[in-house]
Amino acid sequence: MARGQRDDRGGGRDREDSEFVDKLVGINRVAKVVKGGRRFGFAALVIVGDQRGRVGFGHGKAREVPEAIRKATEEAKKKMVRVPLREGRTLHHDVRGHFGAGKVILRMAPVGTGIIAGGPMRAIFECLGIHDVVAKSLGTQNPYNMIRATFDALVSMQSPRVVAQRRGKKVSDIIGKREEAQPATM
Repeated sequence: MARGQRDDRGGGRDREDSEFVDKLVGINRVAKVVKGGRRFGFAALVIVGDQRGRVGFGHGKAREVPEAIRKATEEAKKKMVRVPLREGRTLHHDVRGHFGAGKVILRMAPVGTGIIAGGPMRAIFECLGIHDVVAKSLGTQNPYNMIRATFDALVSMQSPRVVAQRRGKKVSDIIGKREEAQPATM
């Protein structure tokens, strides 16, 4: 009976996977030395997103690679966050994030720029559904810290609607000011 229930959950998971995109960022092999030799384990880092503004990351450890990936994917689905996107393709404003020694700078970009980002940040933007962004990682190349720094930046992102509500103004006042300020910077 328990085996049948597990199969039912697996079938449901396949349907959920159709709406989510997952990217494997990295797999680490670790060895534990014991009396009989070495025992190998694997750690997987996975990014999961729906390409419509929701993204999450997860870390899973197991004795076999597929099990580690499955655990990481489940954790990523639990830890998903919503990020406001401008026109469904880029960020609303430039933002910085940091975690440990990792620092990232994320900048909005005009149409046609593409994703200019390296390594784990590119996977996050692809799963998030961002098409135009310029990003730079400073300080560390450790994928765990880079991902956490990127999520720190994305969580601090605010849409014009939220800013207008907090200030007690109209959204058009906030967006109008942003449109006026852009030509002055070029």
